Amino acid sequence: MKNKSPKIIKFLFPTFANILWMATFIITLIQGRRMMNQDGDLGFHLTLGRYILDQRNIPLHDMFSHTMIGKPVTQHEWLSGLIFAITDRLFRFEGIIFLCALLTATTFWFVYKLVRAKSQNLIVSIAVVSLTIITSMVHWLARPHLFTFLLLAVWMLILHQLREGKLRRWWMLPVLMLLWTNLHGAFIVGFITWFIYGIGVGWDAFRFKNLDIYTLPPNFWRYYLLSGITSFFVSLINPSGLGLWKTVITHIGNKYLADHTLEFQSPNFHWISFWPFLVFIGFLVVILGSNKKKMRSGDLLNAAAWLLLGLYGARNVPLFAIVTAPLLAQGLDNLLLSAVSRFRFMNYLKNLNVRLKKVDSQLKGYFWPILSIIIVIAGLSIGFRFDYDGEGYSFDPEVFPVHAVNWLEENPQEGEMFNYYTWGGYLLHRLWPENRVYIDGKVDFYGEDFTRQYAQVIWLQKGWEDVLDQYNVSWVIFPPNEPAAGAIQSELGWELIYEDDTAVIIRR
Repeated sequence: MKNKSPKIIKFLFPTFANILWMATFIITLIQGRRMMNQDGDLGFHLTLGRYILDQRNIPLHDMFSHTMIGKPVTQHEWLSGLIFAITDRLFRFEGIIFLCALLTATTFWFVYKLVRAKSQNLIVSIAVVSLTIITSMVHWLARPHLFTFLLLAVWMLILHQLREGKLRRWWMLPVLMLLWTNLHGAFIVGFITWFIYGIGVGWDAFRFKNLDIYTLPPNFWRYYLLSGITSFFVSLINPSGLGLWKTVITHIGNKYLADHTLEFQSPNFHWISFWPFLVFIGFLVVILGSNKKKMRSGDLLNAAAWLLLGLYGARNVPLFAIVTAPLLAQGLDNLLLSAVSRFRFMNYLKNLNVRLKKVDSQLKGYFWPILSIIIVIAGLSIGFRFDYDGEGYSFDPEVFPVHAVNWLEENPQEGEMFNYYTWGGYLLHRLWPENRVYIDGKVDFYGEDFTRQYAQVIWLQKGWEDVLDQYNVSWVIFPPNEPAAGAIQSELGWELIYEDDTAVIIRR
């Protein structure tokens, strides 16, 4: 029995990687209701996925709006919608948040593996990954971009492994890209990081060719280029082929749409949610500025590029944190090593790190993540509410027109609607196919000209009445405090037929 006890202990206690996984998993469950209600796109993805699931067909022409019906559409997130719809059908919203928790937890498990490959200090690795998690939370939403978080973390891990000589893993990149291309439109992030990382590796190999640390493995470029070129051709395996690239690039390059989409706007550092990003930047500047050891240019260039992109658009902040975490850990690791000889306290941390690493290397505690999954499934099945406020995973009536749609289901309205942009996905989820929306969250599909028409009505710009006539709008659903809601009644004489604290419905 004495010989067996240590083996049992190895499996009873979790590794630090598994502790981070469980912490992220639980945090996501706590944040689940907020993740559903910060954004209206979940409803659209559920509607699209439900259609694909029922019809066994990916629609390449719009069927969800009355304004663009029949127009060609690029379905760059069809697989995510299908996964969400299957999950919703089987387990309702609890299953969707559970899926989101699995995605975020596994993402940062891979980030931890990536950081540990760059840092010898376990304490540093845990601290950096924790900061990365907190920084990324600013854009945790129940949407397909969570797949991008996971795929980016795995993608970066493989790039680092190729650089270290594990060239036979090149095929993993095109496999990831095949999934990425059909899960989320941000698949282009993979190509950006691949290109920048390759430029950095090439620069180091040219500038420091006499230093062993920068010597490339034999045939590195053959496999590196093969991975990227193959990934490009694999990215064409999607319902729209090359048209997917055109849609993504056109959307990214449209200044009007970017300026009028909140997540594309620059972070507001007066908001507390962006303070971790500010702290991350501060640490990065101080640590790299104080570091005397050369850092590889692939890591540095990617960090610089994603810092600029993170400052330009808030949705890029989590991507910056994921890409830059290994560099921050390595820089902090080097800084602490140089400080050991000067500060006695650092010797204590060094010894503590050695002991923790020894313990961690002996543990095999996958039991705890599995147990946490089982506990959560059991809790959800008996109705336990894991969200912070204990209200359960559902659309918030103070954010979405829940009660108004309940009324519409009992009092269906004839004719076409004009809806509040943020509510488009929710209205589709509840009312389609009986009702089609005026607009939803697919601004890349609706385009600048149509979005300007929507703004023309919302902001009561000249000719706004003509837009309602152009699209044969019979009724509108707005927040009660929207100026357009009052103007439609007072200037056009339409009738208020429903009102609550969240929404009003006004009929011609």
